[in-house]
Amino acid sequence: MDTTGYVTLSRQSGLMREMQIVANNVANAATTGYRQEGLVFSEHVAALDGQPGLSMAGATARSTSMVQGALNGTGGRFDLAIEGAGFFLLDTPQGERLTRAGNFTTSAEGDLVNPDGLRVLDAGGAPIFVPPDASDLSVAADGTMSAGGRPLARIGLYQPVDANLMIREGGLLFRSEAGIEPAETGRIVQGFLEQSNVNAIAQVARMVEVQRAYELGQSFLDAENERLREAMKTLIK
Repeated sequence: MDTTGYVTLSRQSGLMREMQIVANNVANAATTGYRQEGLVFSEHVAALDGQPGLSMAGATARSTSMVQGALNGTGGRFDLAIEGAGFFLLDTPQGERLTRAGNFTTSAEGDLVNPDGLRVLDAGGAPIFVPPDASDLSVAADGTMSAGGRPLARIGLYQPVDANLMIREGGLLFRSEAGIEPAETGRIVQGFLEQSNVNAIAQVARMVEVQRAYELGQSFLDAENERLREAMKTLIK
């Protein structure tokens, strides 16, 4: 394969990755707390002495949309949504992870947990215990959880030190490579859940664009392959 083929193949590889990401976004358009993901394309240029330059496409970096998702009222006392910046912090076997999905419940031990049983952490990084006899449970905008007029804990709101260094784990969890810090501007809304921030129409349109671009690149590779085959036939005659 000549240089032109390798350049086109690098572009095709990136388009295939983007198609997978866009398809995953569309599949999670109705998933509570899901953050839309994107792929960042880059160009690598090599300047060779006395020869034409070479440009190769790269698509390995991913981006996460921080656009606010719509808030859907549920009335659930453990359903919490974040309005503005910030993430809930969960205690997982692999360490602390960030999430925007606030569909919580209580475990058999009384800890506030997510649907997978991962404990929600408070503003000090400790698990949140909800007494079984807690009545009139309420959560204030700053995360303070109270029952019967008595404060129980303050749900922590955190944000990554560098949003570009967040690594997605699964669909709803994020690991912050640069560490986390308290989120000062976000507020918690009880009885609501934040919906996925995926723009489904735009993502479907992008899927069509990527598919057409991939088909165009494949047509070029097929034509180039046929040209080389004809050239080889001519040379061996």
